[in-house]
Amino acid sequence: MLRFPEGFLWGTATAAYQIEGAHKADGKGSSIWDTFSHTPGKIFEDHNGDVACDHYHRYRDDVAIMAALGLNAYRFSVSWPRVLPQGTGAPNQAGLDFYSRLVDALLEQRIRPFITLYHWDLPQALEERGGWGARDTAAAFGDYAALLGRTLGDRVKDWITLNEPLATVAGGYIFGMLAPGKTDPALGFQASHHLNLAHGHAVRALRAAVADSHLGITQVSMPVYPATDSEADRAAAHRYDGFTNRWYWDPPLKGGYPADILERLGPLAPKITNGDLALLSPPIDFFGHNSYSRALVKDDPDSLLLGAARVKAEGRPHTEMGWEVYPDHLYDALMRITRDYE
Repeated sequence: MLRFPEGFLWGTATAAYQIEGAHKADGKGSSIWDTFSHTPGKIFEDHNGDVACDHYHRYRDDVAIMAALGLNAYRFSVSWPRVLPQGTGAPNQAGLDFYSRLVDALLEQRIRPFITLYHWDLPQALEERGGWGARDTAAAFGDYAALLGRTLGDRVKDWITLNEPLATVAGGYIFGMLAPGKTDPALGFQASHHLNLAHGHAVRALRAAVADSHLGITQVSMPVYPATDSEADRAAAHRYDGFTNRWYWDPPLKGGYPADILERLGPLAPKITNGDLALLSPPIDFFGHNSYSRALVKDDPDSLLLGAARVKAEGRPHTEMGWEVYPDHLYDALMRITRDYE
């Protein structure tokens, strides 16, 4: 019989906006997802997270369900505007108290809390001051991390700075399908740099505030395979991998951006200040890996930026979202991360 190693954690994961509800309760400020979901035509049937699972009020029941499932870990995100309604400045004590109660409830059930600092719900007040396109947002994120470290770090040792910067940038700034709904590639790539700086600020803040901290970042993994064995398709797959994986993995893990992608971006490349690359790559303890499917790619000169296009794998099962079911991509991704990033 195969067994998972002693101490292996079986958990579940959520994001604040997806489950908490209580979108105006107890002094919480608005997030970009509150604004986006209340903009007519942005969300299917104008759904929103105003109530969602009502986890804010039902968290004890939710923790009891986790305990009944036999889970020993729970990854959740903190709503930045719930604890800092303006993104900076005076904290909202009611918001901090909620997360403190949640952590205590988890620990009572011997469930290890993993906190994600940012799962896409930027305070709307910061968005109005430039959002992730503004360098100041990265510094504000460091202050937010320090606040949470001081508040919860006596009980929480496992911290994730950012969840899926790729989704934030591509969905929120390039294709406009996620909050804040912008379609500005230059702004998107600048935002990606500021997200990396935010990660660096947060790691340093948490190291200072939390004894025995265990810190990391969570990225999307989208293994890329050429549609054929032709040289053109293999080169296209490498470019596609550069934009979806290496662009996001290299900065925090290697301290730099992939040179081939910087060159291809040209005028769309972010402005990088002296000292930034050292700031965004402090040592971390783990690499969070969100895995969904693979990308099958062919050469496509009409795609000016990527020079590549995804193709559908015929004869393969696909999910309702259109993602190919391809289990080997998980193995391939883990082996690649181990090989390329040690």
